[in-house]
Amino acid sequence: MTLENITARPATADAMAGLAQLIACAGTPDKLINKGLCGRFHDLAALDIVEGKAGISLFRSEVFSLPFTLEMMERHPLGSQAFIPMSDAGFLVVLAEDEDGRPGAPRAYLTAPGQAVNIGRNVWHGVLTPLGGTGLFAVVDRIGDGANLEEHWLDTPYQVVQD
Repeated sequence: MTLENITARPATADAMAGLAQLIACAGTPDKLINKGLCGRFHDLAALDIVEGKAGISLFRSEVFSLPFTLEMMERHPLGSQAFIPMSDAGFLVVLAEDEDGRPGAPRAYLTAPGQAVNIGRNVWHGVLTPLGGTGLFAVVDRIGDGANLEEHWLDTPYQVVQD
């Protein structure tokens, strides 16, 4: 089977706009705390939760490498999901807009060490794909009743490659 390639590009706020928010320390902190020893970069992502509460969970994933075969995408209609790596390694983020209840053409991004991402509510995305480190992530997402996971298995998988 021949796979169509998706080239993973560096993760930037502009590239992911409308699908996810890039979470990173950039520029000057909003305020200094702890006697000036710590910079606070304040309110970097908006949680979007329907009928539930925000919770913090820990995810431990296997570590992957590129090329990566994308076979399935998922979305969460009742809440956004923030993925915050707990090691200093980047990870792969694959996002797609919705096209009539299915993922559209996927786009792939490589985060830099120290970056996290908040994937928008109801946005199609690939599975958690750490590319190094421990595979340990803090995840901030919706906790509550109701079906908050839709999976879509792709008819033809994609292969994510690096530029």
